[in-house]
Amino acid sequence: MPLTLFSRKRIRRTPPVHSAMSAAAEFAAANKPELPDDPLERALRQGRLGAIVAGAIVGADPAQATAARDRALRAVDEQFGLVPEGFASLPTSVNGEPGCEEADFEVESYLLARHTVTNAEFQMFVDDGGYENLGWWPEEMWPHLINLRDLTDCAGPRYWRKGRHDRRLMRHPVVGVSYFEALAYARWAGYRLAHEPEWQMAASWRLRSAANVERRYPWGETLDPENCNIWLSGHAQTLPVEACPGGAAPNGVLQLIGNVWEWVDGDLALMAEEGRHVVGEMLMKCIRGGAFDTYFPWQASSTFRSGASSLARTHNIGFRCAIDLLSV
Repeated sequence: MPLTLFSRKRIRRTPPVHSAMSAAAEFAAANKPELPDDPLERALRQGRLGAIVAGAIVGADPAQATAARDRALRAVDEQFGLVPEGFASLPTSVNGEPGCEEADFEVESYLLARHTVTNAEFQMFVDDGGYENLGWWPEEMWPHLINLRDLTDCAGPRYWRKGRHDRRLMRHPVVGVSYFEALAYARWAGYRLAHEPEWQMAASWRLRSAANVERRYPWGETLDPENCNIWLSGHAQTLPVEACPGGAAPNGVLQLIGNVWEWVDGDLALMAEEGRHVVGEMLMKCIRGGAFDTYFPWQASSTFRSGASSLARTHNIGFRCAIDLLSV
């Protein structure tokens, strides 16, 4: 169960197309794409750019491998934004009220995906046997893989059917995935998840400079429902990952606020008002940014912290990937 999402569902005249309660007849299953046999070309089509850049996928022809790496580097440049070095101060209390104790971090430069991972992108991982290849998963997760099933008991995100996403939602964020599914995808593609201070640095743009200014939102200090997809925006469902361009951070990274909460790499460590540590029945991981059904605007900001059970597979949590600069 999410810890402090405090989300309210808006009354809808018609259910959203991604609703988990939609009838099977309304589901438009995505076709399985045809991929080339060549491992490098196949990996390029699958979006495993980080793996190609790192040399984890090898071709028979050295010249072809060099060309594939160059293509992957160009694609990384298009799909990721540079987050400069800076600072992040993470509130340590549940509500993050002004004046509460904070933990300070220095953040080195890194690359962050311009948008969250889409259904179509995650489909490549599923089709490549991502749920069957134990190498992508922490060993402690192996006994739990049998439970990571879709609505038809096939391996995949919770709201898919027969291992396929709804093709009408191919450019929407993948949801219904746990922290470990996000981690496995990132490993498969040759990426990683952003650490929580890194994510906050990207959203708050607190650069290492004399000004030392921290933004409340990636676009500035004032909430604008047109710049994000939260309850106040009135969409009542996820939007394509290219939506709300006015809400982009200075480096072009989109939807850090709203649309879906994002898994980040970090255990949730917060204190309740009585000074007690907040704990759950199982490992709690951090989620950031708010979602389309986040009701309270103060939760959809660059500094608000929340968390969910590491195995939670909810309708409003997705993820995006990151890369170390040394890797490219």
